[in-house]
Amino acid sequence: MCRSDVKQAVLAKNDDLAASLRDELTRQGVTVVNLLSSPGSGKTELLGRILARAVERGVPVAALTADLATENDAVRLARSGAPVQQLLTDGLCHLEARQVRARLEGWLPADTALLFVENVGNLVCPASYDLGETLRIVLMAVTEGEDKPLKYPTAFGSAHLVVVTKTDLAEPAGFDEMVFRANVQRVNPGVEIVRSCARTGDGVDTLLAHALAARHGAPPHRPPLAPHPHGHHHSASAPVS
Repeated sequence: MCRSDVKQAVLAKNDDLAASLRDELTRQGVTVVNLLSSPGSGKTELLGRILARAVERGVPVAALTADLATENDAVRLARSGAPVQQLLTDGLCHLEARQVRARLEGWLPADTALLFVENVGNLVCPASYDLGETLRIVLMAVTEGEDKPLKYPTAFGSAHLVVVTKTDLAEPAGFDEMVFRANVQRVNPGVEIVRSCARTGDGVDTLLAHALAARHGAPPHRPPLAPHPHGHHHSASAPVS
């Protein structure tokens, strides 16, 4: 069996497990949001703000954060008041559905409505792995350059939502937002792009609203490279506002 065949077999097995996990969590009323970005995009800080806002509003929320090493991000996110678990990949550059399932066993609070999964900082490998999410969000900082979507078409082309972070640095970074938006639309026509800044809180309410809308059954944008093309979205049994 050649390397490409092995990879396809691994991805197919992961897709099957992810679909099973998605159905299982949906029956429990849990909606999974998968966050993908490069290292240093600011997604941990932004996620912390989203978790804190959810806790403030009484939304039952939890988070898994993945890294190759250290539990630094889990410590940071736990300050939000939400239940958080660190998932160490021991050198693996991406998360797989089996790891998420194993980490959730015996831990996920019974009343959880939204589960945010902060993937490993990498826009290559994680893009190919469905984790059982209903909503996939790809984030990029203004300091990374407008051509990032063209360099990583699989990640941006599989996103239900795209977020541009650190917008307070757009001017000093010389970031051309119009060029960035055009590049995103080239790989993922029609996808919504949200501007965010963890320092000011800009975009936090919008992102939480998108997650809650997905939980309440609103069909997400259908990207050309859908992370779970054969999956079916089910609305949760008990709405949370």
